[in-house]
Amino acid sequence: MFRNHTALLALVMIPLLSVGCGGGGDSAESEPAAAEPAEAMGEMGAADAMAALLNPNLAGEEELMSIPGITAEVAAAIAGGRPYVRAADVHAALSAAIGDDAAMAAYESLWLPINLNDVTNDEILLIPGVGDRMAHEFEEYRPYEGMGEFRREIGKYVDGDEVERLARYVYVPIDLNSATREEIMAVPGMTERMAHEFEEYRPYTDLDEFRREIGKYVDEDEVARFERYVTLN
Repeated sequence: MFRNHTALLALVMIPLLSVGCGGGGDSAESEPAAAEPAEAMGEMGAADAMAALLNPNLAGEEELMSIPGITAEVAAAIAGGRPYVRAADVHAALSAAIGDDAAMAAYESLWLPINLNDVTNDEILLIPGVGDRMAHEFEEYRPYEGMGEFRREIGKYVDGDEVERLARYVYVPIDLNSATREEIMAVPGMTERMAHEFEEYRPYTDLDEFRREIGKYVDEDEVARFERYVTLN
């Protein structure tokens, strides 16, 4: 169903470019304090920390090339490997092309949002500034019913700015039959027209029905990408 990432994996010999972003080391060694606000942003300003992250399934090649370490060849290969279904898929391909440290640094700007309720510990540790202790807190409160719950629970350990920084990296799937238009529009790459189609076929009885109906408007890769963000309760 998904195209493989052979093109990107073939770039393993591309030399690393120097990366100026912080946070590219072993994230397990940079744990935020459990009882105090995290220092993960370092000297980065709040406005920069809250900037939107590029989505590897949606970003244009020129946008990808704005990230240190990503050349035109790597950007083209990233685009050619779409759709990526998990953050681990992106990391496997990107680290093979530009090296693990450069890939980790790239996640300050580039990221495939991860589902809080099924993400692996290894994927959580790819988030810049997150170490073992914070990864444990991410997992402790599963299953999350929504992002409001995530903000409340993680806010026990870090300050509001850090909660919002972390929130850019994660999501909780929305319920197809009860999600508001605002919640649907928060799905990456969503348009008003497609949001209307999401609502048009309610109530959905199962995800196969969702795949079938939404597949009338987009190809199967795009259906699979949308499916990451939805659930049926």
